[in-house]
Amino acid sequence: MRGKRLLSIVACSLGFCFFAGAAGADAAAVMEAGQADKVMEAGQMDNAMAAGQAENVMAAGSTVVNTDRHRLLRDGKGTGRDAVAEAGSENMASGEAEPKELSLQERIQRILHPEDFMPPKPAEAVMSSDDNMIMGGAVATQEQCVRYLLRNNPYPKLNVSPQELVAYYYEEGSRVGIRPDIAFAQALKETGYFRYGGTVVPAQNNYCGLGTTSATVRGAYFATPRLGVKAHIQHLLAYASTEKPDDNIVDPRYDLVRNSYGEKTLNRWQDLNGRWAVPGVGYGQSILNDYYKGIINS
Repeated sequence: MRGKRLLSIVACSLGFCFFAGAAGADAAAVMEAGQADKVMEAGQMDNAMAAGQAENVMAAGSTVVNTDRHRLLRDGKGTGRDAVAEAGSENMASGEAEPKELSLQERIQRILHPEDFMPPKPAEAVMSSDDNMIMGGAVATQEQCVRYLLRNNPYPKLNVSPQELVAYYYEEGSRVGIRPDIAFAQALKETGYFRYGGTVVPAQNNYCGLGTTSATVRGAYFATPRLGVKAHIQHLLAYASTEKPDDNIVDPRYDLVRNSYGEKTLNRWQDLNGRWAVPGVGYGQSILNDYYKGIINS
């Protein structure tokens, strides 16, 4: 009798294992088929309910979603119960509040099309026709100028802080009506983001190549960074306006330009092509597209 009872227990155990294995195989088949609208069957539902996550468990290309913020790859993660428990522990450890409940269809869409749930990227600033003009008011802020400089060169070779230098451009440019933000962009181009490395050296405080007529001629020297900025702004004014600045002229080539142009003026940055730099093909366009555009989008 004892032998028969033992055989009966073994048979029941084997039958239960066979049933559990078949149930697991059925659930895996549902998941591999990508049938996200079916809840896991044959014992898996009980496991999920035991963890309190039955309605959050679904399959989509072997992926189990626990919450809106947590996705668990089921492959190699153990059973469905393990995956749910792991996600629950992660929520408790982080202390995050449960997100708003989404419907099953919304969760499926979140998995299949995650790009639809991404926040929109900020629109890139578009330059206007006014940005072609040498004279005018600033559009970019001083903070944008500093941020763009330091992003491209964290250690500029300057005799003042980047913030001070930018402030000089805005003060001197606003004084005579020259666009200070684009004038600063021109300085970035002329100095290679204040890395220098060419004919002009940092000690000159010469930010626009004033007087540098060849590879052996260093050009003008200015005692302070502010005077260097003032000379740069005045040189732009000599091209763009017939009106002289009210304060002292520190640009050593101001009169040379004014006497050459007479009543004629250059209005656009592109007009500096072949004049400020020789041959200077695309010189003005490069100031706007390669430097100023980066500033207003920084």
